[in-house]
Amino acid sequence: MTATDVTAAQLTAFVAHEARLLDERRWAEWNALFAPDGWYWLPAVPGATDPLAQASHLYDDHLLRAVRLQRLQSPAAHSQQPPGRSHHLLQAAEVLAMDAAANRFELRTPFIHAELRAGRTVTLPGVAWHQLRLQDGGLRIVLKRVDLLHADQPLPAVEFYI
Repeated sequence: MTATDVTAAQLTAFVAHEARLLDERRWAEWNALFAPDGWYWLPAVPGATDPLAQASHLYDDHLLRAVRLQRLQSPAAHSQQPPGRSHHLLQAAEVLAMDAAANRFELRTPFIHAELRAGRTVTLPGVAWHQLRLQDGGLRIVLKRVDLLHADQPLPAVEFYI
C-alpha cells in the first residue's frame, strides 16, 4: 500500500481498532501502532499548543509509553489489583486531512472513555486528534493528542491511555 491508496474508511477503521486494543488491554499491539518517533499527548490546559511549554498530564514518547505500559502490567501495581477495565464510546471520526503527497493524515474523534477500577467508574469525555502516516506497510501514529473536556480540573489518577 502507498499513501495514495489510503482511504477515509481505512483511517476511521484505524481509530476504532486503536480504541479496541486499549479496551482489550492489548498494550503491545497498541504501542506498535505508533511510529518510532510518535508521541501521546494529554494536555492539562484547554487549547494547549506546546507540550514543552504548557502543562500536560502525559506527554509520552516510545520510552515513556514502554515504562508506563510495563507498570500497568506489573503485579506490583496496586492500583491495578484487580486490573482495571475501560470502554471507549466513539463518535464518528472526522477526517481532517488526507495529504498523500506529504504522507500526512489527520482525524478528529469525539469520545467518552469509561474506566472501571476498584469498583469505581470514572467517565472522561473528550476529543482525540490523530496525526498518522503510512510507514512500514501500515498506518502509524505520529501524534495522538487527547483533549479532555475538563482537563484543567482535578482529575483522578489517569491509569490508562485514553
